[in-house]
Amino acid sequence: MKVIPAIDLKDGRCVRLYQGEFDRETHYSDDPLAVATRFEAMGFRSLHVVDLDGARSGTQHHQDVVRSIAGNTGLEVQLGGGIRSRDTVTAWLGAGVVRCVIGSVAITDPGSVTAWIESFGADRIVLALDVRIDADGTPRLTSHGWTRTSATSLWEYVDDMRERGLCHVLCTDVGRDGAMAGPNVDLYSAFCQRYPDIRLQASGGVRHIGDLETLRAIGADSAITGKALLDGKITQEEIVAFLRNA
Repeated sequence: MKVIPAIDLKDGRCVRLYQGEFDRETHYSDDPLAVATRFEAMGFRSLHVVDLDGARSGTQHHQDVVRSIAGNTGLEVQLGGGIRSRDTVTAWLGAGVVRCVIGSVAITDPGSVTAWIESFGADRIVLALDVRIDADGTPRLTSHGWTRTSATSLWEYVDDMRERGLCHVLCTDVGRDGAMAGPNVDLYSAFCQRYPDIRLQASGGVRHIGDLETLRAIGADSAITGKALLDGKITQEEIVAFLRNA
């Protein structure tokens, strides 16, 4: 299983939000490139970058920062946050980003996303499917920075997009994100069993190396972790050993 560290960008800084709430941020660094370089030194080969300002406004805010990371490290950068048009996807893939992560547009305009998968290739597009678990245990899709919850379930959506060439899904249980409450193992296990042909990036709630071991055991292709690494809850020694056995 691949472990992908996460950097969230806001006002040019590296931060983390609690459950996506912009007024509940933790500031980590004014130098995102230095953070990315540190992750590379730990042995990571990929990086997940989120433009939080872009996610809120729909306009790209951190072009220079992202290009700097892509151009000055050997990390495979996947980028999300405010990517809502073909032109934006084209620009980022041409600027060194390996994959574009598509969020709200994947829910509101799946037809366009299908066309992007066909045009750019399924390996270059990741659908960020954020869910809230409802009272009967069904994962319901959310959009627009987790402010809107859809009647559509995760399973209904993936069943449809699977037929359109979907390859990569980044799934976040928003109730776990940034809360250090542990990943939703039941959700991710069910996903892996239903869709063994789709590469799942499990996101949200990773607390320690044991959570990564659990996600690997259930068959996740990748796990994204931000806060646990930034807070030192997962040490360099632990991650080196984990990656060696991946």
